[in-house]
This record gives sequence, C-alpha cells and structure tokens, in this order.
Amino acid sequence: MTPKQAWVLALASLASFMMALDSQVVTTALGTIRRDLTASIEQLEWTVNAYNLSFAVLLLTGSALGDRFGRRRMFVTGLAVFTLASVGCALSADIGTLIAARTVQGAGAALVLPLSLTLISAIFPPERRGKAMGLYLGLTGLATFSGPFIGGAIAEGLAWQWIFWLNLPVGVAAVLLTLRRVDESAGPNNRFDLGGVVLVTLGALGIVWGLVRGNLAGWGSAEVLGALVLGVALVIAFVFWERHSEAPMLPMRFFRLRAFSTANAANFCVFASLYGTLFFLPQYFQTAQGFGPFEAGLRMMPWTATLMICAPIAGKLADKYSARTFVAAGLLLQTIGMSWIALVAEPGTSYAVLLPGLILSGVGITSAMPAAQRSVVGAVRPPEIGQASGVFMMLRIFGGVFGVAVTVAVFAGAGSYLSPSEFGGGFTTAMVAVVAFAFTGMLVALGMPGRRPAEVPRAPALSGTERGGDR
Repeated sequence: MTPKQAWVLALASLASFMMALDSQVVTTALGTIRRDLTASIEQLEWTVNAYNLSFAVLLLTGSALGDRFGRRRMFVTGLAVFTLASVGCALSADIGTLIAARTVQGAGAALVLPLSLTLISAIFPPERRGKAMGLYLGLTGLATFSGPFIGGAIAEGLAWQWIFWLNLPVGVAAVLLTLRRVDESAGPNNRFDLGGVVLVTLGALGIVWGLVRGNLAGWGSAEVLGALVLGVALVIAFVFWERHSEAPMLPMRFFRLRAFSTANAANFCVFASLYGTLFFLPQYFQTAQGFGPFEAGLRMMPWTATLMICAPIAGKLADKYSARTFVAAGLLLQTIGMSWIALVAEPGTSYAVLLPGLILSGVGITSAMPAAQRSVVGAVRPPEIGQASGVFMMLRIFGGVFGVAVTVAVFAGAGSYLSPSEFGGGFTTAMVAVVAFAFTGMLVALGMPGRRPAEVPRAPALSGTERGGDR
C-alpha cells in the first residue's frame, strides 16, 4: 500500500467510523433523549428516521455531485455539513430542533459515505480492492463494535448531547487532513443531470416515506399507498429519463451486468436482515431480559466485534476467489445463526445459549458485505465507480429501511411491550422474518458470476446514447 492509498483508506474509514458510531450511540440513548426532551414515541422514532430518510433519498445525488464537481470537494463538503449538524443536535433544546438537525446530518452523510467508497475503489487496483474494502469495513466495525457500549455508558452516566459533541473534533480533523492528503478526482460526466437528480430524489423520498410511515399510519392508508405509488412511478420515470439522457447520472446498462445486479440484490437482503436484527436485539436484552442500556450494549459486542475481524479477511480472500462464495456462504451463516436465535430466545434464556447464534450471524454478515461491494464496483469501468457506489449505498439503505419496516410489522402482529413474555413472542416472529431475508439473499447470491472478478478493461469515452444504455 502506497502512502497515498493509506491516507485515502484511513480518512474514508474515519469518516465512515464517525457516522456509524453516531448511528449506534443514538439508538441506545433514545430513552434518555425521550425523558430530557419529553418526546413522544413517534417523535423519538423520527430522530432515527429523519436521518435515514434524507440519507437514502440523496445518496445518488451525492455521487452525481462528486462526479461532476469533484469527489474530494464534495466529500469535504459532506463532512462539514455533518459536523455542523452534529453541533446543532447537541444544542437542540426541543425534539423538533433535534429532528431537523438529524435531517441535515443525513444529507451530509449522503455526500460522505458513497464518496468514501468511491475514493477507495478509484485509488486501489482491482486485485487489491477487496482487501481495501475489507479493511474499510473492519475499521468501520470498530464503531459498530463500540457504539452500543459507548451509547449505554453515555445514556446512564453522561448527558446525551455528548453523543454529538464527539463528532466536532473528529470532523474538523478529517476535513483538514482530506484537503491536505487526498487528490481531487472526478467522474466521466462533465454535465450535471438535473432532471435525473429531481426524479430519483423525489422517487426515493416517496418510497422511503411510505416504508417509514407504514406501521404508524397503516399500510392501507392513503398517505402510505399514495407515497409508495408516487415513488415507484417517479423511479420508473427516472429509468426512462436516464435511458435517453446524454449525460446520465446512472447508466441503465449497469443492470445488464450480472455481477452488478445480483450483488446489489443480495446486499439489499443482507442489510434488510442486518437492520431487522439490530433494531430488535438490543430491545430483547432490555425488555425481555431486564438489562439496562449499558449491559445490553455489552452483550451485543461479540456479535458486532466480528465486523472488525472477519471483514478484512473476507475482503482479502474475495480478491483471490469468487465473491459469490463469500456472499452466499455469509448469508447461509446468517440464516443458521438467526434461526438458532429464533428457536432458543425466551425471557429466561441464558446468554451462553444465545452466544453461538450471535457469533455465526456476525461472521456471516461481515463475510458477505465486502465481497458484495467488491463485485459491484468491479463490474464497471474505473471512471464509473462513483455511479456504481451510489447505487450500492442507496439500495443498502433501502434494504435497511425495508427490513425494519417488515420486522416491526411482523412483531406487532405477534407480540407487544406489555410484558417480557409478550415481547419474547413478537421477537421470535421478527427473527423469522430476519431469517427469511437472509435465506432469500443466499439464493440470489448463487446467481452471481462464479469466477474471480477480473478488471473491467478501460475503454474509449462512450457516446451519449451508449451511456444512456440504448446500445
């Protein structure tokens, strides 16, 4: 690894670490925030959903801005927006201000995260890209590993505002070092696809809004059905627009590449299963087994620690062997691990009985993620990595939102928060949904190309028609 590659990897991982940590510690500190700001359950849910909503709908736009105006410039802009929004969160005196600041945080993250993946993919050659992505995920895993523990400690011993104040020194350092150590680069298009940006942003907003509001407003309500139908219609319009655009933000020909389409679909299932687990597992330890936030976070650590250990190993091996092997095998392990949790999890189940399932699940998820990323960005030409990264990140977030929405709906139909036993019944059913996501993803992953990914050859600049996917 050259010094320049090391700086890009370190700074991209630092930015991802900051945002992953913020997401984790907020989840375990929600109870403290609810008491301090006298928030309702719906308002509390929006402190999480507001971030996810703006993040998901602006991901492709973030990648397009980086390709058009410079990846380093937009990466630094996103870091600055996220850091300033974190200060706004810390200074919030009421729940409405906190929700608004969280929305701005999500917009900053939509610039940073896809471009962090793009910067890494662009500077590392294909034969080393999987290892780099594994290291990136492993370093990010440090935040996932420590997040529940830190969030529990803050929730019980410090003011919740410190969750957001922690981002200030890290964000400032990341901005300054990026400006000094990372070179500027841009994507293949020199025009900004405004029509595509508007269509995909509004389409994504409709779909994510419908998924987020489904369990609260009712899946058959006019609000939810209208949002979903409008979102799907706008996404279809976006596809037609991109096929005929001279400078598309997302060439539709990407989806004719088997490695690209199957890896994205499998990763959608990875994150649906992951987020469904992450939403309910801490609550199981607290509601069904009676532990506090700190103790619940501590019991999550063997599951989250696998991201630091397994992701770099899986990423390195994916450079030598088939990515399909690691995605399919990883989702199989997630299926087995969460099936075990679903079978044995009761209010009185000992932690030692749960531990094998947690470890198997963690190893499976963290083996699948870097291999899927490797497959997606390896399927396109080097100048198009930014566009491919934006699609990958957007579908990942859609998978997470979809996974939470479905598992919450399944839980509500079989259990409640009225007692540990009632929660335990709903939790078991929710874990069955998590298993179904993982098993479906495994079947999809079997359709990925079996050979080791090779470098996509560089080619002359494409015409507008070819970029639009009409050839």
